[in-house]
Amino acid sequence: MNKKSGANPSPGLASNKITVGLVVLTALLIGLNYTVMKWALDHTTPLALAALRTTVGAPFLLGVALLRGERLPQTRQQWAAVWWISLSITTVSSGFLVLGISRLSPGLSAMLSATMPLFTALIAVAVIAEFPGRRGYFGLLIGLFGAVFLAVPAFGSGNTTLGIIFLLISSVSWAAGAVLNKRLPGALQISPLMLVALQITFSAGCLHLAVPFFEDWSETSFTWGLAMPLLYAGIPSLAVTFYLFASVLRRAPAVQAAAVAYLTPFFGVIFSWLLIGDRLGATEIFGGLLVVAGVAVLSTDRR
Repeated sequence: MNKKSGANPSPGLASNKITVGLVVLTALLIGLNYTVMKWALDHTTPLALAALRTTVGAPFLLGVALLRGERLPQTRQQWAAVWWISLSITTVSSGFLVLGISRLSPGLSAMLSATMPLFTALIAVAVIAEFPGRRGYFGLLIGLFGAVFLAVPAFGSGNTTLGIIFLLISSVSWAAGAVLNKRLPGALQISPLMLVALQITFSAGCLHLAVPFFEDWSETSFTWGLAMPLLYAGIPSLAVTFYLFASVLRRAPAVQAAAVAYLTPFFGVIFSWLLIGDRLGATEIFGGLLVVAGVAVLSTDRR
């Protein structure tokens, strides 16, 4: 009897291992994407890349959602929720993310993007009166100090300073969308997978409309040098990671799901160093560690 029980691991343990695997895989795919998009920017412009990325990812994820039998929104309220969340998370945030990456190293971009959960907590306080506990305030303070340390070495270089501002706008916009996702009743009535699929689809249209006003499509070279990074940025990094993260949220407590936010910069820095030789200064590394620590503390907050 003991042999039998020893030979079969408990279902809970197996499930936890799967969840940890999903968290690590999601963070790895997103972390690699910062370097991949940097490669893609050798062949196109930032907003064009954001538009093409969503155009590749949208049909894939929408197809998965429909094959799984997910229902499309049924009411005007639900469609409005999709629109506003799409505008903030996968349109404005994605656009400014690529604009930031075009001016910064992939490693620094990944670390700055880790501020998203910090801004989410701040906006949640202001908009929906969701106050963190004592530990949460401590985590916010650590993380915001880290963001300052990340940004300080870059100030003085106009292009780099602009890149930092763009990435912080991206983080704030993503955070606003995350709060809207929790606040808008229509969003809560749509399955997470269908909501994300429609977000990306709407964003593809919006970003394509924006490109001619700010950039020129003639600067995009449709070659294999663009196609391969674009396929990765659109499907594994965008569509697949959104689907994996939705799976993590359903399987795991919020603490485990939040681990994606502080593992992503680790993989972002590692891939940036291995693939393009990017090295961060001591101040930037210290700032990045503070941001990661702040997010980790915030994610374990008990209100």
